[in-house]
Amino acid sequence: QVTLRAGAELAHRMNQYTLRAACPGEEEVEGYLFVQVVAGQALRCDGPFASAEGDVVWVPADVAAWKPLYAVLPQPLGGLTVMVPTPLPPPLPVQFRLRNHNTPLRLTRRGLVLAPASGFSRSKDTQTFRLEIEVMDRHGHNCSGAVTVEVMPSRYPRVTFLEPQRAVMVPEGTRPLEVITQVYASGDNVRYAILAPMAPALFTINEVTGEIRSTRQLEVTHTHLLVRAYNTLNPDDHDIAMLNVTVQGTDRQAPSCIPAISVSQVPETVSPGSTLVTLRCTDPNSAGEYLQYSLEGPLSSRYRFRMVGPQLQVNTTLDYDSEAAAAVGFQFTATVVVTAGGQPPRNTRVPLLVTVTPVNEFTPVCPNGAAFTVMETAFGSAVGRVAGTDRDYPRDSLEYSLEGGPGPTQPFAIDTHTGEIRVVGPLNSQQQKSYRLVVRLTDTHNDLDPAKRRSSLCDVAVRLQPTLDQAPVCTPEVQELRITAGLGGRQPVTRLACQGRPDGVTLAYAIIGGNEDGCFRLEGNTLFFLPDALAEPNTFVLLVEVWSSPTVPRRSTMVALVVHVTPQSTPVPPSTTIQHQHTMLLKEPLVVTLTEASWHPTAWFVAVLTASGALLLAALGCVARSLLCRPGAHGCFCSSCSNRDPGKLLLHKSGKGGGGHPGALSTLSSLSSAQGQFDGRAQDPRTGRDYLFNSVTGARRWI
Repeated sequence: QVTLRAGAELAHRMNQYTLRAACPGEEEVEGYLFVQVVAGQALRCDGPFASAEGDVVWVPADVAAWKPLYAVLPQPLGGLTVMVPTPLPPPLPVQFRLRNHNTPLRLTRRGLVLAPASGFSRSKDTQTFRLEIEVMDRHGHNCSGAVTVEVMPSRYPRVTFLEPQRAVMVPEGTRPLEVITQVYASGDNVRYAILAPMAPALFTINEVTGEIRSTRQLEVTHTHLLVRAYNTLNPDDHDIAMLNVTVQGTDRQAPSCIPAISVSQVPETVSPGSTLVTLRCTDPNSAGEYLQYSLEGPLSSRYRFRMVGPQLQVNTTLDYDSEAAAAVGFQFTATVVVTAGGQPPRNTRVPLLVTVTPVNEFTPVCPNGAAFTVMETAFGSAVGRVAGTDRDYPRDSLEYSLEGGPGPTQPFAIDTHTGEIRVVGPLNSQQQKSYRLVVRLTDTHNDLDPAKRRSSLCDVAVRLQPTLDQAPVCTPEVQELRITAGLGGRQPVTRLACQGRPDGVTLAYAIIGGNEDGCFRLEGNTLFFLPDALAEPNTFVLLVEVWSSPTVPRRSTMVALVVHVTPQSTPVPPSTTIQHQHTMLLKEPLVVTLTEASWHPTAWFVAVLTASGALLLAALGCVARSLLCRPGAHGCFCSSCSNRDPGKLLLHKSGKGGGGHPGALSTLSSLSSAQGQFDGRAQDPRTGRDYLFNSVTGARRWI
């Protein structure tokens, strides 16, 4: 029961109220109450509705289809009419006519403005619809007005299928409960259900996930599925999608291609657009069916190659000298996918392996301004390093060589791999202040053909820096002298020929060894012998130090003097001072290597050889006995052979010639003579065999 509140003042307009009621244990229901205030008997429209602007109604965009939005009720004068539209009020003796028809809203015969049959679109903007309505009673009284319906964006997303229509292809023989497809609708609290067909039930749907599965093993057929998605809290918020499901027969055999695996090797200079391999593929199910070729695999490979029909072509330059190519080992892998038509599509995959080979493209480059400075005393020291470059991979793989090689005019050598230059000969800044070296750079391992190498010549300047404090040079450094001791004063022995610094500093000389008796004295570079009562010849070995600067530590040179002094009474050659210079040759030790061939068979071989020899000797003895003792040949001797014991015969034969064994005597005589030739006996440490040796001649004989 609905009553009017006391003291309420009703205006001459229509009012709409929404009523909700629920009984215990039942769902809540919703109804609408329309209150129309009628004054007098004349037909009159409400003020806001009849005004120039018209009445305004705000509704959400997710309102259900055909839902009443507004009610136009005439207000006759002289009374108040209150009606509840559920159930609908009896028809009034009035007519409602819509003046404008360019609106999706609908006006019923009872004056209700309904939402569109498909609902409002879920636009983010406010939608406005204006309706101009005329009301006329049976007496010809009329009134008119307008109502504007503003559709506000919904605060909740509406349930909507992303794909309201879709075609699904299913292969024949699909087993029960296999997923054939999945539908998805946006919105809140979405659930799914199949509306049609209900029989036969070939498919079932998961109401939460939307996965559609087969209920039996599918055969070739065609059917339409109507799927409904709805909001569980608001069932009026729903959407419907139609799926066109086709179960087709499957072609089992995939295309065949020749070659099945492609392995190719190309140089890095191959131009883009070049064809590496052409596939010959056929479809056994349809000879004339069009085949599609695509490339799949790592991005680095797909970027460098492309498929033009059945041809694999180079898409970009294959640079062997890049870090990207080195990272994959200069081998690019990909797969050609050959697809034939049908449902489902049939694929064949052809693996590809393309190896890129190097090409020697670049010439080695010399360093800029290769110039070094070295001390003239830096024998064996490093001068500097020539750092050439080469853009081919592997980077800077170079060999270095000096044009002309080391020699007197070029006392330098270069390391083949590092390019380091060293001093290998004497340097003299007085004779030559600088050298111009020509270094050849030759690249290596930069081409598949080792003979294809590139080289370049580099100029290297080496400037000598003179050494101010250098050791004197004496010629010769070793002298052997012979003198005869006289009876007079001091006598000269030799004059040292030494050369010091270029600035002409005077050299200093001192005897530092071998002059313990004080028989010699140095005055400048002249060596004097002081007479002494020398009874017999004597030899003195003197060490003389020569230096040119008093710096510490000083740089000096040693000169060795071997002086043979002969007394006056000893016959000597007529010259009193004889200076001889001997060159002492250093003899290298002579290593004599004696290689002795020996054979040491294994034990089983010796045993087999011994047994074989014994069997052979036994066989020969039997043959000889059968020949000597056969009947009719030399009967007397044969008789003795047949009547004698073999052992007695052997003793008998041995007894001929005076008794004993001559062969044994000769063997003992030979061994005795051999022992007379060798005076020692030893055992070989490697083989363990004993042998005799002669300590004078070195001869050996195995025992």
